[in-house]
Amino acid sequence: MELKNFFRQTGLMLAFSIPVVFISCEKDDDEPAVDNTITGVVVAAGDFSTLEAAVLKANLQGTLSGTGPFTVFAPDNAAFAAAGIDQAALNALTPAQVSNILLYHTLGAKVVAADVPAGPNAKVTTASGDSVFVTKNGSGVFVNGIQVTQADISASNGVIHRIGRVLTPPAGNIVETAVAGGLDSLVKAVLRATNGPGGDPSLAGTLSSATLTVFAPTNAAFTQLLGALSLSKIDDIPMATLLAVLRYHVRGGRAFSSDLANGNLAMLAGGNTTINLTNGTGGGPTITGNGNGANRSNITATNIVCRNGVVHLIDRVLIP
Repeated sequence: MELKNFFRQTGLMLAFSIPVVFISCEKDDDEPAVDNTITGVVVAAGDFSTLEAAVLKANLQGTLSGTGPFTVFAPDNAAFAAAGIDQAALNALTPAQVSNILLYHTLGAKVVAADVPAGPNAKVTTASGDSVFVTKNGSGVFVNGIQVTQADISASNGVIHRIGRVLTPPAGNIVETAVAGGLDSLVKAVLRATNGPGGDPSLAGTLSSATLTVFAPTNAAFTQLLGALSLSKIDDIPMATLLAVLRYHVRGGRAFSSDLANGNLAMLAGGNTTINLTNGTGGGPTITGNGNGANRSNITATNIVCRNGVVHLIDRVLIP
């Protein structure tokens, strides 16, 4: 009987004490700690869910919630989708590969929009050890030619700038990028112009080392050129013509899409091309050579960053 009384009394005590505990817990849960770090801001934002998945894949959530300060150029979900990066694509990458991409978007200092240097393409070292190029002009802030669509999203350990396109770390110099990008006709033309009789032995070396911008014709663009010249292969193009044409696609320095404006664009070897930012297919940008007449070339892809410059793809060969 004593044991029964003990349990009965104890049960009553627990019955009265349990609600007190629940009330205390409910009070704590009403005031959760808010994570205002970069990791916390990314997790809380609905349109950064792919970025959140990438951060988790790369195991960088601890780093980006650390002391910092950091600056993150943050692609939103639409930017990842435009780059063809979804959960399946992330799953196909190793954590190290995803980490390299994300750290290329990260600076080891806090840089708000007002502190971005005025003028074109200030070189800044990223957390991955590579470089990005930031610009501030009358149209806004740009990184590698990509516009910041929302600047200065505050975090306790730095700042986030939303961007509408994923930044791709450089894979090599201009020639190596052309090879990796499947620009077989351009590569063949450059090698022939470098090594062939009457060619320029320094051409490939210059494209591999000097800081340049190249408007790179696609394979289809070379096919169209050969048809217009009634030729069957690149080896049939006279060497003087081939050299003149290739040099006419090169501009000195880095010219990202944010640096292009309507009007003449001087090319490295002499002569001008004409840029129009809105008269291409779908209202996109075009570039036209002096010898192209009304046959303008669409700039179909922009801001492909290389170790020694930047490449823009075009769908028609430029004629001096």
